[in-house]
Amino acid sequence: MKKWYNTIKEIAGPLVVVEKVPAVAFEEIVEIRDSKGNIRQGRVLEAGKDTAVVQLFTNTEGLDIDTAEIAFLGETLKFGVSDSMLGRVFTGAGKVKDGGPEIIAEKYLDINGSPINPGMREFPSEFIQTGISTIDGLNALVRGQKLPIFSGSGLPHSEIATQIAEQAQVVALQNGTDLVQAEEPFVVIFAAMGVTFEEAQFFIDSFEKTGAMERAALFINTASDPIVERITLPRLALTLGEYLAFEKNMHVLVILTDMTNYADALREVSASRKEIPGRRGYPGYLYTDLATLYERAGIVKGSTGSLTQIPILTMPDDDKQHPIPDLTGYITEGQIMVNRELHNQGIYPPIQPIGSLSRIGVNKKYSREDLSAVKEQMASSYAKGIEIKELALILGESALSETDKAYIKFAEAFESRYIRQRRRENRTILDTLDLSWDLLSILPRKELKKIKPEFIDKYSK
Repeated sequence: MKKWYNTIKEIAGPLVVVEKVPAVAFEEIVEIRDSKGNIRQGRVLEAGKDTAVVQLFTNTEGLDIDTAEIAFLGETLKFGVSDSMLGRVFTGAGKVKDGGPEIIAEKYLDINGSPINPGMREFPSEFIQTGISTIDGLNALVRGQKLPIFSGSGLPHSEIATQIAEQAQVVALQNGTDLVQAEEPFVVIFAAMGVTFEEAQFFIDSFEKTGAMERAALFINTASDPIVERITLPRLALTLGEYLAFEKNMHVLVILTDMTNYADALREVSASRKEIPGRRGYPGYLYTDLATLYERAGIVKGSTGSLTQIPILTMPDDDKQHPIPDLTGYITEGQIMVNRELHNQGIYPPIQPIGSLSRIGVNKKYSREDLSAVKEQMASSYAKGIEIKELALILGESALSETDKAYIKFAEAFESRYIRQRRRENRTILDTLDLSWDLLSILPRKELKKIKPEFIDKYSK
Protein backbone atom coordinates (compact mmCIF):
# COMPACT_ATOMS: atom_id res chain seq x y z
CA MET A 1 0.00 0.00 0.00
CA LYS A 2 1.50 3.32 -1.11
CA LYS A 3 1.78 6.04 1.49
CA TRP A 4 1.33 9.52 0.04
CA TYR A 5 3.01 12.57 1.57
CA ASN A 6 1.81 16.14 1.06
CA THR A 7 5.06 17.67 2.34
CA ILE A 8 6.75 19.04 -0.80
CA LYS A 9 8.78 22.06 0.25
CA GLU A 10 10.31 23.29 -3.02
CA ILE A 11 10.29 22.67 -6.79
CA ALA A 12 13.37 23.80 -8.75
CA GLY A 13 13.69 22.72 -12.38
CA PRO A 14 13.49 18.90 -12.47
CA LEU A 15 14.11 18.69 -8.70
CA VAL A 16 11.58 18.37 -5.89
CA VAL A 17 12.54 18.82 -2.23
CA VAL A 18 10.40 16.85 0.23
CA GLU A 19 10.47 16.99 4.04
CA LYS A 20 9.05 14.89 6.88
CA VAL A 21 9.66 11.59 5.05
CA PRO A 22 11.32 8.83 7.14
CA ALA A 23 13.60 6.02 5.89
CA VAL A 24 14.16 7.19 2.32
CA ALA A 25 16.93 5.44 0.35
CA PHE A 26 19.30 6.80 -2.32
CA GLU A 27 18.15 5.94 -5.90
CA GLU A 28 14.70 4.93 -4.60
CA ILE A 29 11.90 5.37 -7.13
CA VAL A 30 9.06 7.80 -6.32
CA GLU A 31 5.71 8.74 -7.80
CA ILE A 32 4.28 12.25 -7.68
CA ARG A 33 0.55 12.79 -8.11
CA ASP A 34 -0.79 16.21 -9.14
CA SER A 35 -4.23 17.65 -8.41
CA LYS A 36 -5.67 16.02 -11.56
CA GLY A 37 -4.48 12.55 -10.58
CA ASN A 38 -1.64 12.41 -13.15
CA ILE A 39 1.36 10.34 -12.03
CA ARG A 40 4.98 11.25 -12.70
CA GLN A 41 8.01 9.18 -11.78
CA GLY A 42 11.36 10.20 -10.36
CA ARG A 43 14.24 8.98 -8.24
CA VAL A 44 15.85 10.04 -4.97
CA LEU A 45 19.08 11.95 -5.55
CA GLU A 46 19.76 12.83 -1.93
CA ALA A 47 18.39 11.33 1.27
CA GLY A 48 18.68 13.07 4.64
CA LYS A 49 17.35 12.26 8.09
CA ASP A 50 13.79 13.26 7.25
CA THR A 51 14.19 15.09 3.92
CA ALA A 52 14.83 13.99 0.34
CA VAL A 53 15.75 15.57 -3.00
CA VAL A 54 13.90 13.91 -5.88
CA GLN A 55 14.74 14.16 -9.57
CA LEU A 56 11.75 13.80 -11.90
CA PHE A 57 12.09 11.92 -15.19
CA THR A 58 9.72 14.45 -16.81
CA ASN A 59 9.25 18.18 -16.36
CA THR A 60 7.61 19.71 -13.28
CA GLU A 61 5.21 21.90 -15.24
CA GLY A 62 1.78 22.06 -13.59
CA LEU A 63 2.93 20.75 -10.20
CA ASP A 64 1.62 22.74 -7.23
CA ILE A 65 3.45 22.49 -3.92
CA ASP A 66 0.19 22.73 -1.97
CA THR A 67 -1.73 19.98 -3.79
CA ALA A 68 0.92 17.57 -5.16
CA GLU A 69 1.55 14.34 -3.27
CA ILE A 70 4.55 12.02 -3.31
CA ALA A 71 4.96 8.29 -2.59
CA PHE A 72 8.20 6.33 -2.14
CA LEU A 73 8.11 2.87 -3.73
CA GLY A 74 10.97 1.25 -1.82
CA GLU A 75 12.86 -0.02 -4.90
CA THR A 76 15.35 1.21 -7.50
CA LEU A 77 14.47 1.91 -11.13
CA LYS A 78 14.22 -1.31 -13.11
CA PHE A 79 14.03 -1.65 -16.87
CA GLY A 80 12.22 -4.45 -18.66
CA VAL A 81 14.53 -6.05 -21.25
CA SER A 82 14.07 -8.63 -23.98
CA ASP A 83 15.89 -9.74 -27.13
CA SER A 84 12.73 -8.71 -29.02
CA MET A 85 13.87 -5.09 -28.47
CA LEU A 86 16.27 -5.54 -31.39
CA GLY A 87 14.94 -3.82 -34.49
CA ARG A 88 13.05 -1.23 -32.44
CA VAL A 89 13.36 2.47 -31.58
CA PHE A 90 12.84 3.79 -28.03
CA THR A 91 12.71 7.16 -26.27
CA GLY A 92 15.23 8.26 -23.67
CA ALA A 93 12.81 6.93 -21.03
CA GLY A 94 12.75 3.48 -22.63
CA LYS A 95 9.26 3.84 -24.12
CA VAL A 96 8.48 2.53 -27.60
CA LYS A 97 9.00 5.35 -30.11
CA ASP A 98 8.48 3.66 -33.48
CA GLY A 99 4.72 3.13 -33.18
CA GLY A 100 5.06 -0.66 -32.96
CA PRO A 101 3.67 -2.98 -30.26
CA GLU A 102 4.81 -2.70 -26.66
CA ILE A 103 7.69 -4.90 -25.57
CA ILE A 104 6.94 -7.88 -23.33
CA ALA A 105 9.85 -7.94 -20.89
CA GLU A 106 11.65 -11.21 -20.24
CA LYS A 107 13.37 -9.74 -17.21
CA TYR A 108 13.47 -6.54 -15.13
CA LEU A 109 16.96 -5.29 -14.28
CA ASP A 110 18.32 -2.40 -12.21
CA ILE A 111 19.45 0.33 -14.64
CA ASN A 112 22.56 0.98 -12.53
CA GLY A 113 23.82 -2.49 -13.38
CA SER A 114 25.92 -4.87 -11.30
CA PRO A 115 29.66 -4.14 -11.14
CA ILE A 116 31.79 -6.82 -12.81
CA ASN A 117 34.05 -8.56 -10.32
CA PRO A 118 37.60 -7.65 -11.45
CA GLY A 119 38.66 -11.23 -10.87
CA MET A 120 35.99 -12.41 -13.31
CA ARG A 121 37.02 -10.09 -16.16
CA GLU A 122 38.62 -11.52 -19.28
CA PHE A 123 41.30 -9.39 -20.94
CA PRO A 124 40.01 -8.00 -24.28
CA SER A 125 41.90 -9.30 -27.32
CA GLU A 126 39.53 -10.32 -30.14
CA PHE A 127 39.46 -8.01 -33.15
CA ILE A 128 36.33 -6.09 -34.21
CA GLN A 129 36.48 -5.07 -37.86
CA THR A 130 34.83 -1.68 -38.49
CA GLY A 131 35.73 -1.40 -42.19
CA ILE A 132 37.60 1.88 -41.52
CA SER A 133 41.36 1.60 -42.14
CA THR A 134 42.44 4.29 -39.67
CA ILE A 135 40.70 2.33 -36.91
CA ASP A 136 41.30 -1.28 -37.99
CA GLY A 137 44.88 -0.81 -39.19
CA LEU A 138 46.18 1.73 -36.67
CA ASN A 139 43.93 1.78 -33.58
CA ALA A 140 42.22 -1.59 -33.51
CA LEU A 141 38.95 -1.99 -31.62
CA VAL A 142 38.65 -5.27 -29.71
CA ARG A 143 35.59 -6.83 -28.12
CA GLY A 144 35.14 -5.86 -24.48
CA GLN A 145 37.03 -2.58 -24.94
CA LYS A 146 35.84 0.97 -24.34
CA LEU A 147 37.25 3.20 -27.10
CA PRO A 148 35.82 6.75 -27.33
CA ILE A 149 35.68 9.00 -30.39
CA PHE A 150 36.73 12.61 -29.71
CA SER A 151 35.17 14.99 -32.22
CA GLY A 152 34.12 18.62 -32.61
CA SER A 153 31.04 20.57 -33.55
CA GLY A 154 30.22 20.24 -37.24
CA LEU A 155 32.43 17.19 -37.82
CA PRO A 156 30.90 13.98 -39.24
CA HIS A 157 31.05 11.89 -36.06
CA SER A 158 27.38 10.91 -36.48
CA GLU A 159 28.11 9.43 -39.91
CA ILE A 160 31.22 7.65 -38.61
CA ALA A 161 29.20 6.25 -35.70
CA THR A 162 26.45 4.85 -37.93
CA GLN A 163 29.03 3.41 -40.33
CA ILE A 164 30.75 1.58 -37.45
CA ALA A 165 27.38 0.37 -36.16
CA GLU A 166 26.40 -0.98 -39.60
CA GLN A 167 29.75 -2.60 -40.48
CA ALA A 168 31.19 -3.82 -37.18
CA GLN A 169 31.79 -7.56 -36.95
CA VAL A 170 34.00 -9.80 -34.84
CA VAL A 171 36.54 -11.48 -37.12
CA ALA A 172 39.71 -13.55 -36.85
CA LEU A 173 42.58 -14.10 -39.25
CA GLN A 174 43.64 -17.71 -39.67
CA ASN A 175 46.70 -18.96 -41.54
CA GLY A 176 47.45 -15.33 -42.41
CA THR A 177 45.01 -15.34 -45.31
CA ASP A 178 41.62 -16.60 -44.16
CA LEU A 179 39.19 -14.07 -42.67
CA VAL A 180 36.71 -15.80 -40.37
CA GLN A 181 33.66 -14.13 -38.82
CA ALA A 182 32.64 -15.16 -35.31
CA GLU A 183 29.67 -17.48 -35.09
CA GLU A 184 28.08 -15.68 -32.11
CA PRO A 185 25.41 -13.04 -32.85
CA PHE A 186 26.66 -9.45 -33.01
CA VAL A 187 24.25 -6.61 -32.20
CA VAL A 188 24.38 -2.84 -31.78
CA ILE A 189 22.77 -0.71 -29.07
CA PHE A 190 22.74 2.91 -30.27
CA ALA A 191 22.04 5.63 -27.68
CA ALA A 192 21.69 9.25 -28.83
CA MET A 193 21.39 12.04 -26.24
CA GLY A 194 20.29 15.62 -26.89
CA VAL A 195 20.46 15.32 -30.69
CA THR A 196 18.43 17.40 -33.14
CA PHE A 197 15.36 15.96 -34.84
CA GLU A 198 17.32 15.84 -38.12
CA GLU A 199 20.13 13.84 -36.49
CA ALA A 200 17.64 11.46 -34.89
CA GLN A 201 15.96 10.84 -38.24
CA PHE A 202 19.36 10.40 -39.89
CA PHE A 203 20.22 7.62 -37.45
CA ILE A 204 16.90 5.84 -37.98
CA ASP A 205 17.01 6.19 -41.80
CA SER A 206 20.65 5.01 -41.97
CA PHE A 207 19.91 1.83 -40.04
CA GLU A 208 16.76 1.08 -42.02
CA LYS A 209 18.34 1.65 -45.47
CA THR A 210 21.28 -0.65 -44.83
CA GLY A 211 19.27 -3.41 -43.15
CA ALA A 212 21.28 -3.02 -39.94
CA MET A 213 18.08 -2.23 -38.04
CA GLU A 214 17.31 -5.93 -37.61
CA ARG A 215 20.28 -6.36 -35.27
CA ALA A 216 20.10 -2.97 -33.54
CA ALA A 217 18.13 -1.19 -30.82
CA LEU A 218 18.00 2.61 -30.89
CA PHE A 219 17.41 4.85 -27.87
CA ILE A 220 16.88 8.48 -28.92
CA ASN A 221 16.55 11.63 -26.82
CA THR A 222 16.17 14.80 -28.88
CA ALA A 223 17.10 18.31 -27.79
CA SER A 224 13.42 19.07 -27.12
CA ASP A 225 12.94 16.05 -24.84
CA PRO A 226 13.37 16.33 -21.04
CA ILE A 227 16.97 16.89 -20.01
CA VAL A 228 16.71 14.33 -17.24
CA GLU A 229 16.21 11.60 -19.88
CA ARG A 230 19.79 12.19 -21.01
CA ILE A 231 21.00 10.94 -17.63
CA THR A 232 18.89 7.77 -17.62
CA LEU A 233 19.18 6.96 -21.35
CA PRO A 234 22.77 5.56 -21.39
CA ARG A 235 21.94 3.44 -18.34
CA LEU A 236 18.90 1.96 -20.09
CA ALA A 237 20.97 1.20 -23.20
CA LEU A 238 23.74 -0.42 -21.16
CA THR A 239 21.23 -2.47 -19.15
CA LEU A 240 19.88 -3.95 -22.39
CA GLY A 241 23.45 -4.42 -23.62
CA GLU A 242 24.48 -6.31 -20.46
CA TYR A 243 21.42 -8.57 -20.73
CA LEU A 244 22.13 -9.48 -24.36
CA ALA A 245 25.87 -9.91 -23.74
CA PHE A 246 25.99 -11.81 -20.47
CA GLU A 247 22.67 -13.66 -20.45
CA LYS A 248 22.04 -14.17 -24.17
CA ASN A 249 25.77 -14.63 -25.03
CA MET A 250 25.81 -12.09 -27.86
CA HIS A 251 28.59 -9.75 -28.93
CA VAL A 252 27.19 -6.28 -28.17
CA LEU A 253 28.51 -2.90 -29.33
CA VAL A 254 27.07 0.07 -27.41
CA ILE A 255 27.53 3.47 -29.08
CA LEU A 256 26.83 6.49 -26.84
CA THR A 257 26.50 9.87 -28.55
CA ASP A 258 26.89 12.62 -27.46
CA MET A 259 28.48 12.30 -24.01
CA THR A 260 28.96 16.07 -23.94
CA ASN A 261 25.17 16.47 -23.83
CA TYR A 262 25.05 13.90 -21.04
CA ALA A 263 27.65 15.80 -18.99
CA ASP A 264 25.86 19.12 -19.62
CA ALA A 265 22.61 17.57 -18.30
CA LEU A 266 24.51 16.40 -15.23
CA ARG A 267 25.88 19.93 -14.74
CA GLU A 268 22.39 21.44 -15.00
CA VAL A 269 20.98 19.08 -12.37
CA SER A 270 23.98 19.76 -10.15
CA ALA A 271 23.39 23.51 -10.44
CA SER A 272 19.72 23.02 -9.52
CA ARG A 273 20.89 21.22 -6.37
CA LYS A 274 23.16 24.20 -5.58
CA GLU A 275 26.22 21.95 -5.38
CA ILE A 276 29.71 23.45 -5.30
CA PRO A 277 30.90 23.30 -8.93
CA GLY A 278 34.18 21.82 -10.13
CA ARG A 279 36.06 22.57 -13.37
CA ARG A 280 34.01 24.59 -15.90
CA GLY A 281 30.97 24.31 -13.62
CA TYR A 282 30.73 20.52 -13.89
CA PRO A 283 30.09 18.62 -10.65
CA GLY A 284 33.08 17.33 -8.75
CA TYR A 285 31.82 13.76 -9.14
CA LEU A 286 31.83 13.90 -12.97
CA TYR A 287 34.77 11.44 -13.13
CA THR A 288 32.99 8.94 -10.88
CA ASP A 289 29.72 9.30 -12.76
CA LEU A 290 31.33 8.72 -16.17
CA ALA A 291 33.21 5.72 -14.75
CA THR A 292 29.90 4.11 -13.68
CA LEU A 293 28.97 4.07 -17.39
CA TYR A 294 32.27 3.27 -19.08
CA GLU A 295 33.26 0.48 -16.70
CA ARG A 296 30.16 -1.52 -17.66
CA ALA A 297 32.03 -2.68 -20.77
CA GLY A 298 33.93 -5.93 -20.67
CA ILE A 299 34.00 -9.71 -20.97
CA VAL A 300 32.99 -11.98 -18.09
CA LYS A 301 34.66 -15.35 -17.60
CA GLY A 302 32.27 -18.17 -18.38
CA SER A 303 30.24 -16.09 -20.85
CA THR A 304 30.81 -16.21 -24.59
CA GLY A 305 29.25 -12.77 -24.99
CA SER A 306 30.90 -9.36 -24.65
CA LEU A 307 29.97 -5.69 -24.24
CA THR A 308 32.07 -3.16 -26.17
CA GLN A 309 31.60 0.61 -25.87
CA ILE A 310 32.24 3.49 -28.24
CA PRO A 311 31.33 6.74 -26.43
CA ILE A 312 31.31 9.77 -28.76
CA LEU A 313 31.82 13.28 -27.46
CA THR A 314 32.17 16.69 -29.09
CA MET A 315 34.98 18.69 -27.51
CA PRO A 316 33.90 22.31 -26.88
CA ASP A 317 36.16 24.54 -29.00
CA ASP A 318 38.06 21.37 -30.06
CA ASP A 319 39.76 21.49 -26.65
CA LYS A 320 41.21 18.11 -25.60
CA GLN A 321 41.86 19.54 -22.13
CA HIS A 322 38.17 20.19 -21.54
CA PRO A 323 36.95 18.21 -18.48
CA ILE A 324 34.77 15.79 -20.49
CA PRO A 325 37.42 14.45 -22.94
CA ASP A 326 40.10 14.81 -20.28
CA LEU A 327 38.30 12.61 -17.74
CA THR A 328 37.05 10.23 -20.44
CA GLY A 329 40.64 9.65 -21.56
CA TYR A 330 41.64 8.61 -18.03
CA ILE A 331 38.82 6.03 -17.75
CA THR A 332 38.82 4.52 -21.24
CA GLU A 333 41.45 2.63 -23.22
CA GLY A 334 42.48 5.21 -25.79
CA GLN A 335 40.68 7.57 -28.15
CA ILE A 336 39.91 8.07 -31.84
CA MET A 337 40.46 11.71 -32.87
CA VAL A 338 38.29 13.29 -35.58
CA ASN A 339 40.34 16.04 -37.22
CA ARG A 340 38.92 19.34 -38.45
CA GLU A 341 41.79 20.05 -40.85
CA LEU A 342 41.32 16.72 -42.65
CA HIS A 343 37.58 17.39 -42.79
CA ASN A 344 38.18 20.82 -44.35
CA GLN A 345 40.27 19.09 -47.04
CA GLY A 346 37.23 17.00 -47.95
CA ILE A 347 38.70 13.77 -46.55
CA TYR A 348 36.27 11.22 -45.12
CA PRO A 349 36.47 9.77 -42.54
CA PRO A 350 38.67 12.56 -41.12
CA ILE A 351 40.26 10.40 -38.42
CA GLN A 352 43.62 11.74 -37.31
CA PRO A 353 46.28 9.02 -36.97
CA ILE A 354 48.54 11.23 -34.82
CA GLY A 355 46.86 11.58 -31.44
CA SER A 356 44.56 8.60 -31.89
CA LEU A 357 45.38 5.63 -29.71
CA SER A 358 44.11 2.19 -28.74
CA ARG A 359 45.82 0.91 -25.61
CA ILE A 360 44.73 -2.69 -26.17
CA GLY A 361 46.37 -4.72 -28.92
CA VAL A 362 44.90 -7.58 -30.91
CA ASN A 363 45.90 -11.05 -29.72
CA LYS A 364 48.34 -12.61 -32.20
CA LYS A 365 46.16 -15.66 -32.71
CA TYR A 366 43.35 -13.38 -33.98
CA SER A 367 45.51 -11.26 -36.31
CA ARG A 368 48.01 -11.57 -39.12
CA GLU A 369 51.63 -11.75 -38.04
CA ASP A 370 52.58 -8.42 -39.64
CA LEU A 371 49.68 -6.32 -38.23
CA SER A 372 51.48 -4.84 -35.23
CA ALA A 373 54.72 -4.00 -37.08
CA VAL A 374 52.89 -2.49 -40.07
CA LYS A 375 50.79 -0.35 -37.73
CA GLU A 376 53.89 1.08 -36.02
CA GLN A 377 55.68 1.68 -39.31
CA MET A 378 52.70 3.41 -40.96
CA ALA A 379 52.10 5.76 -38.03
CA SER A 380 55.81 6.58 -37.66
CA SER A 381 56.31 7.20 -41.39
CA TYR A 382 53.25 9.43 -41.66
CA ALA A 383 54.40 11.52 -38.68
CA LYS A 384 57.84 11.92 -40.24
CA GLY A 385 56.31 12.83 -43.61
CA ILE A 386 54.21 15.58 -42.00
CA GLU A 387 57.28 16.89 -40.18
CA ILE A 388 59.33 17.02 -43.41
CA LYS A 389 56.48 18.78 -45.28
CA GLU A 390 56.48 21.51 -42.63
CA LEU A 391 60.26 21.77 -42.85
CA ALA A 392 60.09 22.09 -46.65
CA LEU A 393 57.93 25.20 -46.27
CA ILE A 394 60.83 26.87 -44.46
CA LEU A 395 63.89 25.49 -46.27
CA GLY A 396 62.42 24.84 -49.71
CA GLU A 397 62.29 21.55 -51.64
CA SER A 398 65.84 21.99 -52.91
CA ALA A 399 67.13 21.30 -49.38
CA LEU A 400 65.40 17.91 -49.25
CA SER A 401 67.06 14.58 -49.94
CA GLU A 402 65.46 11.88 -52.11
CA THR A 403 64.47 10.04 -48.95
CA ASP A 404 62.81 13.19 -47.59
CA LYS A 405 60.84 13.53 -50.84
CA ALA A 406 59.77 9.90 -50.55
CA TYR A 407 58.39 10.60 -47.06
CA ILE A 408 56.40 13.58 -48.37
CA LYS A 409 55.03 11.42 -51.18
CA PHE A 410 54.12 8.74 -48.64
CA ALA A 411 52.31 11.24 -46.37
CA GLU A 412 50.26 12.60 -49.29
CA ALA A 413 49.38 9.09 -50.50
CA PHE A 414 48.55 8.08 -46.94
CA GLU A 415 45.96 10.86 -46.66
CA SER A 416 44.49 10.42 -50.14
CA ARG A 417 44.36 6.60 -50.22
CA TYR A 418 44.54 5.26 -46.66
CA ILE A 419 42.64 7.81 -44.57
CA ARG A 420 40.22 8.77 -47.36
CA GLN A 421 37.54 6.18 -48.06
CA ARG A 422 34.35 6.24 -50.07
CA ARG A 423 31.23 6.80 -48.02
CA ARG A 424 30.18 3.48 -46.49
CA GLU A 425 33.24 1.73 -47.97
CA ASN A 426 33.76 -1.43 -45.95
CA ARG A 427 37.40 -2.54 -46.11
CA THR A 428 38.40 -5.86 -44.62
CA ILE A 429 41.51 -5.95 -42.45
CA LEU A 430 43.25 -7.82 -45.29
CA ASP A 431 42.35 -4.96 -47.67
CA THR A 432 43.84 -2.51 -45.17
CA LEU A 433 47.05 -4.51 -44.77
CA ASP A 434 47.48 -4.89 -48.54
CA LEU A 435 47.01 -1.14 -48.96
CA SER A 436 49.54 -0.53 -46.17
CA TRP A 437 52.21 -2.57 -47.94
CA ASP A 438 51.42 -0.80 -51.20
CA LEU A 439 52.01 2.59 -49.56
CA LEU A 440 55.14 1.45 -47.72
CA SER A 441 56.68 0.49 -51.05
CA ILE A 442 57.02 4.26 -51.69
CA LEU A 443 59.75 4.37 -49.04
CA PRO A 444 63.27 2.91 -49.38
CA ARG A 445 63.56 -0.51 -47.77
CA LYS A 446 66.18 0.73 -45.32
CA GLU A 447 63.57 3.10 -43.84
CA LEU A 448 61.26 0.24 -42.79
CA LYS A 449 63.04 -0.10 -39.47
CA LYS A 450 60.05 -1.24 -37.45
CA ILE A 451 59.31 -4.31 -39.59
CA LYS A 452 61.20 -7.60 -39.53
CA PRO A 453 63.08 -8.33 -42.79
CA GLU A 454 61.19 -11.64 -43.21
CA PHE A 455 57.86 -9.76 -43.17
CA ILE A 456 59.15 -7.37 -45.82
CA ASP A 457 60.25 -10.28 -48.01
CA LYS A 458 56.91 -12.04 -47.54
CA TYR A 459 54.40 -9.19 -47.91
CA SER A 460 56.14 -6.21 -49.55
CA LYS A 461 55.13 -5.21 -53.07
